[in-house]
Amino acid sequence: MKVAPEQRISFSISNLLLVLGTLLLLVILWQLRSLIVLLMISIVLAASIAPVVDWAEQWRIPRWLTVVLVYLGLIAGLTGVILIIGPTAFTQIEQLIRQLPVAFSNLIVAIENWILTLNSTRPELVSQLEKFLNVQGLVAWGVRSSQELLVRSYSVTTGIVGGVFSLILALFISGYMLSDSRTLINSLIRLFPEPWDERLAAQIAPISSRIGTYIRGRVLVSVILGIMTTLGLGFLGLSEFALGLGAIAAVTNLIPFLGPILGAVPALIVALSQGWWTLLWVLLLFVIIQNLETYVLDPLLVGASVGVHPLYQLLAVLGGTQVLGILGALIVPPWVAGAAVLLENLYLQPKLMAEKQVILGTDISSKPKAPV
Repeated sequence: MKVAPEQRISFSISNLLLVLGTLLLLVILWQLRSLIVLLMISIVLAASIAPVVDWAEQWRIPRWLTVVLVYLGLIAGLTGVILIIGPTAFTQIEQLIRQLPVAFSNLIVAIENWILTLNSTRPELVSQLEKFLNVQGLVAWGVRSSQELLVRSYSVTTGIVGGVFSLILALFISGYMLSDSRTLINSLIRLFPEPWDERLAAQIAPISSRIGTYIRGRVLVSVILGIMTTLGLGFLGLSEFALGLGAIAAVTNLIPFLGPILGAVPALIVALSQGWWTLLWVLLLFVIIQNLETYVLDPLLVGASVGVHPLYQLLAVLGGTQVLGILGALIVPPWVAGAAVLLENLYLQPKLMAEKQVILGTDISSKPKAPV
């Protein structure tokens, strides 16, 4: 009986150095995570306004001047909107925050009264509800999860350099990227060997286009939905909080999938204090708005810019939220859309072409040769 030779695992010095170098790189990247997040935000901002800068360059307008004018216009427009609707919206949101605990208490009391009423007719159903549905536990879990999400988002933002200043810094970095984009791209592409340098250089434009189209579409959809929410809630008798709730819905709708739900929850809680019929009509309003977004606005304004299956988009939102909080839910999906361009152009399409060539070669070789 032969004994199998003993297999030995050997490590070369080069492999050991490669492992140590990879670990060191991961540690450095972890220490620079705040800077990486800042760069991700800057690239997303740059991709959003890149078409305007490229269009102005065709008219011999310097890129740096176009960047300055675009950012000044955006800042002026945003400042004007804040000055016009900001005081009213902030006042309504402040009142809403003070009223939410009372609305939560009213919700719990209403559910408990409903259970007590149901107990006299179907006690077995009540026992099952109490077994599987802990209302106070669910409310406590929701409050606790919201607090953790806000703390994580705040910690990531303040870890860069703090809130507003980090956004200003991202604007400066994105502006510099746009002003001298060709030099930056060429210096980065030169690090890769041939033919990957030319292949990657050809992907910069489609990646930027997909990220920019996604961001511009989501912002426009959110603004439209915020206006519709404000008008709809005002028509349903919630004019006291309509503008504030519309602003919340506009901001939360920037987040795919989860945003509409987050924006609807405060409005439903406020509607509950107005009665069950108001709650029903507000719920119907958000269902209509959500379907309008899904079947009309998103295909029309965002289109196929994402290029990713909805399940993967949802996973990107959840993963970004888990790692970076609300900020991650906003910036990770466009990066996933950009990564999909690389996957499609550098792997899937060449793989499909190679398979077609193999099939065509097999078909040609299998045909009988004509007699000589």
